[in-house]
Amino acid sequence: MPGPPGTGRDRKYNCVVPPRVRFAPSPTGYLHVGGARTAIYNELLRASLGGAFVLRIEDTDRARSDAAMTEQIKTALAWIGVEWDEGPHLQSERLAAHRAAAEKLLAEGKAYPSFATQEELEQKRREATATKGALRYRDVYERPSPEEVERRLAAGEPYSVRFPLGDEDLMVHDFVRGDVEFKADVLDDFVILRSDGTPTYHLSVVCDDVDMGITHVIRGEDHLSNTPKHVALFRALGAPVPAFGHLPLILGPDKKRLSKRTGATSVEEFRDQGYLPQALYNYLALLGWSPGGDREIMSRGEMVELFTAERLGASASVFDHDKLAWMNAQYMSGLPLAELLPHLEPFLAAVGLADAERERLHRALEVHRTRAKTLAELAGYVVPYFVIGIFVLPLLAALFFGRVFCGGVCPLGAIQEVVLVKPVTVPPRLDRALGACKWVYLAAAVGLAAAPVAYRDFVICRFDPFVSFFRFTGTFSMLLFGGLLLTVGLFVGRPYCRYLCPYGALLALMSRVLGRIGGGKEADA
Repeated sequence: MPGPPGTGRDRKYNCVVPPRVRFAPSPTGYLHVGGARTAIYNELLRASLGGAFVLRIEDTDRARSDAAMTEQIKTALAWIGVEWDEGPHLQSERLAAHRAAAEKLLAEGKAYPSFATQEELEQKRREATATKGALRYRDVYERPSPEEVERRLAAGEPYSVRFPLGDEDLMVHDFVRGDVEFKADVLDDFVILRSDGTPTYHLSVVCDDVDMGITHVIRGEDHLSNTPKHVALFRALGAPVPAFGHLPLILGPDKKRLSKRTGATSVEEFRDQGYLPQALYNYLALLGWSPGGDREIMSRGEMVELFTAERLGASASVFDHDKLAWMNAQYMSGLPLAELLPHLEPFLAAVGLADAERERLHRALEVHRTRAKTLAELAGYVVPYFVIGIFVLPLLAALFFGRVFCGGVCPLGAIQEVVLVKPVTVPPRLDRALGACKWVYLAAAVGLAAAPVAYRDFVICRFDPFVSFFRFTGTFSMLLFGGLLLTVGLFVGRPYCRYLCPYGALLALMSRVLGRIGGGKEADA
């Protein structure tokens, strides 16, 4: 499937334009954020210069490839907003073309058969390791003569096909890293066709790039060591060598390679945590590319207009989850609500609000979406507007921890009375004083919490009283819990659980002091 002829040459990349770029992941796992960033840069380069973006699935590793992972990669790319023009093409469907290329190189004398067995190679490798050296095939095996090849082929001996690399240093221009030199002493002949007839990665990827007319290759730095092999194969096949750019690694906060130990790594994990695709696309695009100035929130169109590979950095970038959360919050507060809602629906369904009244939901979302950092947080913020029972939780907590009225009502209080402590007898004078003030404290706590909320709801947001009530119980649940624990648990229930309840400990101390002053008697704790 040859690509269209170029309309000229781009001096910056030394290749034909408009460009044809490709993203070629292996379906052996989920789409990592590093792979997503590579796809984003390929898309931005194609969009900025014109051309085509090819999606190719390199599934020749039959033992590890999974068809479900292929679908996952497509879904993840589509979710984050990466658009491709051709494909996805499966590399496994082109094995015949790869074998034909190997046979062509063999017939032209540009490759040769190797009769070394795997056992022999393993033995040579162990010997090299024992002497703290590195095994190079060309150092331990001589290239067989034509007569030897003919004899061993006639005998039916299995063989692999190896491609020889020259004895000279190789210089490759990388449009991210500049000129990269590969010394001849680290280059070695390599297998392009195994003895079972299956092509290796190196041959397959070069054949596909040639047949698909790829002009630019943007990939991770873990492929940098493969570049001399690929450049040599392009030249041997008589094809133009594409422009190469190798991106640095993405590191975690510990400055080591990003892994699950330091947080989410796959695109789906960020989606499930409540991040918007626009925010993740924006963040990954800036994780190694500088558009100039101090701009951080950018639309895809703005990125396309400003993107140049010259501004891709060669240094590793650190993935900052806090920065991503901040950027996600900016998008959540800035996007129109109609554009935000489709991404929010799964999180609303998870908290039971799939069928919530739309008008009330929209008003609640408008109030809270400037506070939330993720869609999951935002969905949680609006739950109190629709769930009546949430205001009961602080009271239940007060009953449980405060040991209201008697141990029989509170299981924890009953256990404490039997196991931990004996009840404290409160002096009558203190008991009457607390009893007289308990409702004053309760009214003051509720009033102080409700006043600013009512003002904001009725005056600023124009909520009806029903919605305002649920807003109060949700937004100030912690304050309500503290107030109820103080008033109901302390002044009504007179908790005796001094070890778990600080108010109970304070009350016990006050009882002892006032009891001695007033001549009251107190039971020993």
